[in-house]
Amino acid sequence: MTTKFVPTLLILGIAAVATAGDSPSKFKITTKKRDDTVEVRADQDKVMFVVKSPFGISQAVIERQDDAWPKIVALRLHLKGLESFRVAYDKVKLDAAVSVQDGKPKVRQWKDGKEDAPLDEKSPFGAEIRMLGADGGAAKDLPLKDGYFEVTLPRAFFEGNPKAITVAWIDFYRN
Repeated sequence: MTTKFVPTLLILGIAAVATAGDSPSKFKITTKKRDDTVEVRADQDKVMFVVKSPFGISQAVIERQDDAWPKIVALRLHLKGLESFRVAYDKVKLDAAVSVQDGKPKVRQWKDGKEDAPLDEKSPFGAEIRMLGADGGAAKDLPLKDGYFEVTLPRAFFEGNPKAITVAWIDFYRN
């Protein structure tokens, strides 16, 4: 099931609300900037938050309305680069940055602000981060042209079943 959200102006940002004809949302989303949008694509076990941020520097607060988060939580960030990515709640902060080296994506990840202690592949807090082109295939260059970054958040991040998470991003390539 795909639930599309349209922005509604708030004093501090934008809230995502269900469009007419959609079932009530399982998430309340508030973005920092007016022109940011977040579309929710959900089924029984998975949710994908599709983020579009024309300026490239912003954040969104995603609050679950159900008792628990789906088994799989992913974000699709339509950006040209990903200098900085952060997902956090009161107990855990995960950070990442993506660059390209010799035509291959290089992803750095760390936890709780400790950039000098990168996460390895065995860490339960490592997110799966892919850099994809417009065709959905692996991208090899930055800036992305009509591509996106897909981030699947680790289950360990949700062990405390937080009511809300904050997602922040910086796209170092500006329009």
